[in-house]
Amino acid sequence: MSGTTLNADALLFDMDGTLVDSTAGVVGAWELFRQSYPTIDVQDILSSSHGVRTVDNLKKHCGIEDPEILEAEAQRFEEAIVSTSTAGGRRGIVQLPGVKSIMDEIAASRFLPNPRWAICTSATRAYASSALEIAAVPVPDVFVASEDVAKGKPFPDPYLLGASKCGVKPENCIVFEDAPSGVCSGRAAGCKTVALLTTHSREQLEAAQPDFIVKDLSSISIRLSETGVTVTIREVQ
Repeated sequence: MSGTTLNADALLFDMDGTLVDSTAGVVGAWELFRQSYPTIDVQDILSSSHGVRTVDNLKKHCGIEDPEILEAEAQRFEEAIVSTSTAGGRRGIVQLPGVKSIMDEIAASRFLPNPRWAICTSATRAYASSALEIAAVPVPDVFVASEDVAKGKPFPDPYLLGASKCGVKPENCIVFEDAPSGVCSGRAAGCKTVALLTTHSREQLEAAQPDFIVKDLSSISIRLSETGVTVTIREVQ
């Protein structure tokens, strides 16, 4: 199947695994945290933690309950992603395929009266801002971070807030996600969902029931207008 065209009022993007790849830094951060929490299984965590807020992962895997300690450790973890992403020859935080062409088209949206895109991430605003800068991805006017919602993905809150801040209905939005928890979040919000095969297997993504599955954003092209966004999916996987 190819050449599928969708129309939307706004596009809502996840960040890690969708726009940027920070895998090397995340692995480094968990390895660092194993020094403080020796019982954690890094490989087991990596298989299920992607797309989930840092505070929720630390609460689940490290057993941290105290809110002040949890906030401090979440900050330390995300700082470690940045600091370890280039250590020991790691790749660093990099832009994923297809992102540049989409961002070039989105740049024209600054001349339109309403926001046409948003980033809705499970990361904190401080870390997400740093990661986007490192990967040379622009920060949108509508930027939903982990601290902006009471419940993170897979709950619908991040994408409901993103749609609201764009001034549109969620059912008129398209969500781009790489993680099953994020796809579930988008679906629960009532958005159309496009899943990317950048971090999870087809089987894992199919279980979340996205509307479309593609290799990455290189399979997507967009065109903005005063009335909305036209999205063309050139190759459905």
